[in-house]
Amino acid sequence: MNMPIPDVKAPHGAKDQTRFSALWRPALWQAVVKLDPRQLKRSPVMLVVALTAMLTTALCFAPGNGVSTGVAMQIAVWLWFTVLFANFAEALAEGRGKARADSLKAGSQGLMAQRRKGDGSFEAVAAAQLRKGDVVRVVAGEMIPGDGEVLEGIAAVNEAAITGESAPVIRESGGDRSAVTGNTRLVSDWLLIRITSNPGESTLDRMIALVEGAKRQKTPNEIALDILLIGLTLIFLIVVVTLQPFAHFAGGSLPLIFLAALLVTLIPTTIGGLLSAIGIAGMDRLVRLNVIARSGRAVEAAGDVHTLMLDKTGTITFGNRRCSALHAASGVTAKELGEGALLASLADDTAEGKSIVEYLRQLHDFAEPSASQYEAIAFSAETRLSGIDFQQRRYRKGAVDAVLAFVGMPRLEMPAPLAREVERIAQSGGTPLLVCVDKRLLGVIHLKDVVKPGIRERFAELRKLGIRTVMVTGDNPLTAAAIAAEAGVDDVLAEATPEKKLARIRQEQNDGRLVAMCGDGANDAPALAQADVGMAMNDGTQAAREAANMVDLDSDPTKLLDVVQVGKELLVTRGALTTFSIANDVAKYFAILPALFAAIYPQLGVLNLMGLASPQSAILSAIVFNALIIIVLIPLALRGVRVQAASAAQLLRRNLLIYGVGGLIVPFAGIKLIDVVLNALHLV
Repeated sequence: MNMPIPDVKAPHGAKDQTRFSALWRPALWQAVVKLDPRQLKRSPVMLVVALTAMLTTALCFAPGNGVSTGVAMQIAVWLWFTVLFANFAEALAEGRGKARADSLKAGSQGLMAQRRKGDGSFEAVAAAQLRKGDVVRVVAGEMIPGDGEVLEGIAAVNEAAITGESAPVIRESGGDRSAVTGNTRLVSDWLLIRITSNPGESTLDRMIALVEGAKRQKTPNEIALDILLIGLTLIFLIVVVTLQPFAHFAGGSLPLIFLAALLVTLIPTTIGGLLSAIGIAGMDRLVRLNVIARSGRAVEAAGDVHTLMLDKTGTITFGNRRCSALHAASGVTAKELGEGALLASLADDTAEGKSIVEYLRQLHDFAEPSASQYEAIAFSAETRLSGIDFQQRRYRKGAVDAVLAFVGMPRLEMPAPLAREVERIAQSGGTPLLVCVDKRLLGVIHLKDVVKPGIRERFAELRKLGIRTVMVTGDNPLTAAAIAAEAGVDDVLAEATPEKKLARIRQEQNDGRLVAMCGDGANDAPALAQADVGMAMNDGTQAAREAANMVDLDSDPTKLLDVVQVGKELLVTRGALTTFSIANDVAKYFAILPALFAAIYPQLGVLNLMGLASPQSAILSAIVFNALIIIVLIPLALRGVRVQAASAAQLLRRNLLIYGVGGLIVPFAGIKLIDVVLNALHLV
């Protein structure tokens, strides 16, 4: 039998942040588990810190190590804390999605399917045994056992387990609503489905892998940063190794424990310890948007996007034409027109009809008749009219020619002011509907594809970030230009065909720009595959989902704007903390070395600007600061650096000022404070 899957949609507000108190205990245990060298090797810098901690621990018990046992043990303990704190940051990032992953796993356990055999009959098999190409039958009340494409049937599907939205959606064979997602439930009728993914490759599997971070591969930027960190580590290793000969030349000696600890304080441990957590947290923010990415590369590409290609319908506009204004004919009052339009729209269940009623209710307080008091005249393709018969009067609205035919008026005899208004509405890209009562024209309703509120401001913010927006529409150039001007997009691709979309993307890429776009139909598949960031709608065709490198489970085209924001935050956070870490190391280098060499080179005492009490105090203070700064920066790594609307140059200057200069100043203050505390407590 199919097992129910819980609705894992978080309540409003809880979706954006998981309670820290429920995460830190398991994260502490995972921090210890991650001490396994097989896991540490994924972070070369932290592997070096762990090896140094092991060496220091062994030296604590070695005779003649030149350091008191108490100081040596404190250094070893804080080195281990440095590794544990880095592991804790990674575990905390992974833990934010673990509850969701556990719920998703629980829902897929024990799931059965009715698979079609060669003779046309069906057999019960475990969903885990299904392979790509298998055909299954699902009836009302059962779970869909895997991602697939509808071959036959039409049914309502509850996708709350995946998207969190409880309202069922219609899935049917053919068209753009044929794709179904595994672990969603049929609430009516039946479907014959062809499975389109093997075990471990479904949307559910990808979501689990992303929220757990278990299969998260390093992106090219992370690999490049790892190479940089390894290079810096090798440089500082050479520097530290050469310090002992300098000490011997001056007739002194540096304890091996000090040199080992010095290496850890100088290498970029801050970013090395937080790099994995930053990446996991970035992917987690994407998952909480209900967007599944096939790879981290796509998320990073979203952060570097230069051009956004957005469909007009459903993204920039609401998609349904809405009432925006009414214009009365000569000799007709606004109230008379409003009452006539309201009565003519009461029985109209279309989105356009409802928008007229809503618009007029806000303007006027009309006494509306109940449904039993009038005869409804439904809209039909033949008449292109709708309305009601009420109190022996006939109220109608509809297309211009249809209403003129109803009142018996030739087009050329329409009153000139009304004719001009109809023409103006049509030229602006809107739809004019005439309103009449019996044989009398009352005026015209202006329907238009309404631009979503706030979309112009969002485009302005993207423009400040250096991102151009291109509206893609099948409308004629005149209509497209009118909507584009209202929405504030930078460019328009009108009368768009699949070939035009693909050509435009290639043109942008040939000019050196990264392109993002969204789509849901099979005709969008070539463009989605060509775009650097292609986001398909979950309720779209299988072809679109396979061509894209992201899938939006909510099927909300405007989500592409949020995806770009997440990508920007990921890149900026990584860059900001890298800047802070390197600046930290520079500051620690000049803060520690004068105190460390003061006994061997007394002349360096003048450079001990911080007035650190002793070499032992300097090293131990730096080690303690090195560990604690990781804990301090964990919230920033998980939350991400907020990206403000500014150019790339302004963002760079801001981050250099905050994280570069801050990274130089903070170690001086932090190490000095720790030095004072250690000496006050007589720990050195």
